[in-house]
Amino acid sequence: MRILREDTAALLIDVQDRLLPAISGADETLALTVRLIKGLQILEIPIVTVRQYPKGLGDLPRELREVLGEYTPSDKVTFSAWGTKEIAERIQSLGKKNLIVFGVEAHVCVLQTVIDLTAAGYNVVLVADCVGSRQPYDREIALRRAEKEGAFLATSESILFELLRKAATDTFKQISALVK
Repeated sequence: MRILREDTAALLIDVQDRLLPAISGADETLALTVRLIKGLQILEIPIVTVRQYPKGLGDLPRELREVLGEYTPSDKVTFSAWGTKEIAERIQSLGKKNLIVFGVEAHVCVLQTVIDLTAAGYNVVLVADCVGSRQPYDREIALRRAEKEGAFLATSESILFELLRKAATDTFKQISALVK
């Protein structure tokens, strides 16, 4: 199955100031997440941003706020983003069948969201290099479970090029420069 730009949106889950420092490989995960967001913006893929209990876990890190520019986060206290009515309605309003999912923690909020989204009929692409957990083992098991639940695993670079589909365009040049 091909993931096409016109049928795709993205969901950034819970990458927040007070949670990110506890994530194994946080610096690399954050850098790859910034790169992915930039690529999605070049490709004009809408990005829904959600935060888990921001009063306790804070806002998005400065790097993400800067790259996102104008954004309106949706807040939740449910682990699954799909379990919050406002977020589910926001995703549905986009009218897309494919959702690129990334964020933290892989084995809690990301996994539960993936399970719910696949059950709701979405084609979910979980960006493996842009998800993290405090313990690497939790991340690994979450990726395996997500795949069993019907999610497709990808890397940030592979999904950007799949959405791009061809070279010899200005958009290709921008994406190519971004991943180098």
